[in-house]
Amino acid sequence: MKTDAPLTPETGGKAVQWFPGHMAKTRRRIKEDLRLVDAVVELKDARIPLSSTNPELGDLIEGKKRIILLNKADLADEQATRDWLFYFEKQGFAALAADSRSGKGLQNLKKTVETVLTDTIRRNAERGMAGRPLRLMVVGIPNTGKSSFINRLSGSSKAQVEDRAGVTRHNKWYVIGNGLELLDTPGVLWPKFEDPEVGYKLAFTGGIKDQILDLEELAVKLLEILARDYPERLKERYKVTDEMTALPPYELLEQIGRKRGMLVSGGEVDTLRAATMLFDELRAGKLGRLSFERPPKENGNG
Repeated sequence: MKTDAPLTPETGGKAVQWFPGHMAKTRRRIKEDLRLVDAVVELKDARIPLSSTNPELGDLIEGKKRIILLNKADLADEQATRDWLFYFEKQGFAALAADSRSGKGLQNLKKTVETVLTDTIRRNAERGMAGRPLRLMVVGIPNTGKSSFINRLSGSSKAQVEDRAGVTRHNKWYVIGNGLELLDTPGVLWPKFEDPEVGYKLAFTGGIKDQILDLEELAVKLLEILARDYPERLKERYKVTDEMTALPPYELLEQIGRKRGMLVSGGEVDTLRAATMLFDELRAGKLGRLSFERPPKENGNG
């Protein structure tokens, strides 16, 4: 479906179904399963920590201890990730950055969990359950790398535990061998968003399928951000000048297409082809490590 406004809740008079039909069931299951775990590990995309957050999660987990994991940190701007970690820690959350595909950063998870659950560990010991595995629920919207996270931690010792009292066979428990057990959440979590900026950022990182988007419009929005935050990357990759990066973003897209020889009859630029190329290269990491969000400034300063 192509539209002129693809990233709002309603486009062309037709509602875009961002929520899967089973979302209500998913919410119920998460609330039911919270009693089985000691804490929640919430995965966010390190490039877009706010836009990759389900705004309902805070209410869903009802005050359960939460650890924030900025996943795909290998793709994100390193300074931005450091800023985000500091931001979340100031909000009172334990936070760490990792790349679940390679495992980098995950070596810090066990220590972080034990710090967050110090009181739980103490109570277990007082009740004669010293060494009891710590149980974690893993949540995250699509494309934040939840499966990669679980598979990396599980490794060759992956074991699905079934028929546990109070747990239906549809729950997926993973024993990862170092005193931790992971509960994969059923279904998917998806943010309900009315701000098109959230939709743009999810689309940049592959959270929304390109087939439902106007790719040229999306490329224009991406170039607007890159020209502002990462102009040197554009100049290096596409051999454009300072003057070109200062152009309106659609004209910049044309210049990039022209530089790459993406012309049609009459010498016009095939901007759809240029947009497709831009996203192929973005997602292949050819533009370097990029972040599309920065932490909110306190008191409106800075």
